[in-house]
Amino acid sequence: MDETPSNVTADEAADAVRAVVERIEEAAVVDRSVLHALLSAVLARGHVLLEDVPGTGKTVTARVVAESMGLEFTRIQFTPDLLPADVTGSTIYDEHAGEFEFARGPVFANVVLADEINRAPPKTQAALLEAMEERQVSVDGTTYDLPTPFVVIATQNPIEQEGTFRLPEAQRDRFSVKTSLGYPDVEGEMGLLERRANRRSLAPSVDPIVTPGTVRVLQDLTEDVTVDRKLRRYIIDLARATREDQRTETGVSPRGVQRVFEAARAAAVIDGRTYVVPDDVKRLALPTMAHRVVLSTEATVEGVEGRDVVRRALNVVDVPAVSPGASDDGGATGSDDAGESTTLHDDGESVAPTRSPDGTPANTGDATASGSIDGDRSDRRPADRSNQQPSSGADEPPR
Repeated sequence: MDETPSNVTADEAADAVRAVVERIEEAAVVDRSVLHALLSAVLARGHVLLEDVPGTGKTVTARVVAESMGLEFTRIQFTPDLLPADVTGSTIYDEHAGEFEFARGPVFANVVLADEINRAPPKTQAALLEAMEERQVSVDGTTYDLPTPFVVIATQNPIEQEGTFRLPEAQRDRFSVKTSLGYPDVEGEMGLLERRANRRSLAPSVDPIVTPGTVRVLQDLTEDVTVDRKLRRYIIDLARATREDQRTETGVSPRGVQRVFEAARAAAVIDGRTYVVPDDVKRLALPTMAHRVVLSTEATVEGVEGRDVVRRALNVVDVPAVSPGASDDGGATGSDDAGESTTLHDDGESVAPTRSPDGTPANTGDATASGSIDGDRSDRRPADRSNQQPSSGADEPPR
């Protein structure tokens, strides 16, 4: 790929992402929907929170994502005695030079794996806040810029709570995407054993398929993706619906609205488009919004989850009718004989919204799993990938 954004077409960008996906799948068994969400965060200059039980491949996935894109990778094992300086670095005295110098911490890398982040106390967790938001760290009054690109992939264990510290809401809000890998199916685990039998090392690894410069180009292309005004309002209405839900104390924040917007643009680049369609927002709504919802005490006792709130928002908010490639002023829309709006998919097919017997929109929250990383329609399930052994991705919108 020519590493000049103006010279890169949407199809070339999609080909580059497809190559990255295929390279990742050589070493890790990950569902395409999870990879779609993860790579959307990377291209949107965001961060990822992987919450899953031990042994599902969180660490391997983070490492091979970095390796496939030729990015520098570091791992920080979060423990109760970890100090902020152990993350960001510290100023030390050089006896030979007779002066103080800054020793960079492990956060100075392109992809930083914050392993079991909830095992560190809040003070240490907060050491990542400035890095994640500002792409810089401040030590002893001096600010140091982090490398570009910079992505934090944090992991946490949802079942072992002893000796852990819940992530503060401000920290969770910094993550563009929260998802989980889930257990692979039988074929997936058979594939894992076959790969292990064919290598001598304990952990799998891959060779780079693109360069860091290509990743920066893809991130720049994401900034140029068109988002119709109606789709912008759709994102806002979804967020407002989570705030107005009786079961929430706090809904999706304004920062969260921006992150959904950014992730949707990245999804368009992954699909080889220069414009966002409603399906981009729908399929990323759960991984980008659910972890930002703070439930009321009553809802928590009743077992309600943030995903339930987002699903309801998807069901009650009307999906806008947007023509492919429409301009920011709204573009053209279509309507059927009954006066209802129709949604034009990116392949030009016109689909009328389904309505329940009471007249309210139905199934608008059924965001499909992504088979569109490899160029398929976003409303189509992935083709048979028996040779790639997908696992069951969590945080996948309902059907």
